[in-house]
Amino acid sequence: MDHAVQSHPQSWQRRSGPLDALLAEVGRALQVLDGTVAHDRPYPAGAARADDPVLSDPEARHVAGLMRVNHVGEICAQALYRGQALLCKDERIRQVLLQAAAEEVDHLAWCRQRLDELHDRPSLLNPLWYAGSFGLGLLASRAGIPYNLGFMAETERQVEEHLDGHLAALPEQDRRSRQVVTQMRDDEIGHRTTAEDHGAAPLPAPVRGAMRLMSRIMTTTAYRI
Repeated sequence: MDHAVQSHPQSWQRRSGPLDALLAEVGRALQVLDGTVAHDRPYPAGAARADDPVLSDPEARHVAGLMRVNHVGEICAQALYRGQALLCKDERIRQVLLQAAAEEVDHLAWCRQRLDELHDRPSLLNPLWYAGSFGLGLLASRAGIPYNLGFMAETERQVEEHLDGHLAALPEQDRRSRQVVTQMRDDEIGHRTTAEDHGAAPLPAPVRGAMRLMSRIMTTTAYRI
């Protein structure tokens, strides 16, 4: 009798399933969008200093626009990689995607902090960017591991180019933004090489072109909205 009483609760243990995983992703999305998701690494620019150069109002608005674009890019990358990981059957590759997503959370926090320093805000369309990118990640995951990783590598390659352009566009004296963007670019290079080392396949030219077009639409919109 005692044995039956002790074993009874085990028979009612609930196993997690696809719905649980999806609900967990919804919770994660809400944390990402409201800025409460936890991040690990410290802010690359460090604490503000009295000798930090002062930006003019037009310079500050331009920098805020660029950092808002970068923040949207990290929203999209976070959603993309988590969407890919959700349906990935290979645990090793799934961990590669989740590790990249975790580092993108650091980038999110850094961009948000720089926007706060500039007294500006993230994009008002972030929920739309997240939902679209998560859906794209789910679709990409069905293409097989090599193309799944290829999608990651191409995404990071285009983001790397995009961040190089921002480093050229930032005011020369804005060392705080430069420190943030430089660390982000270095991390994106690491994500790309990781994907390539794990067997990423090159994407067809039309897919790469479509990705660039979507990126151009996103960056143009996010700079202002």
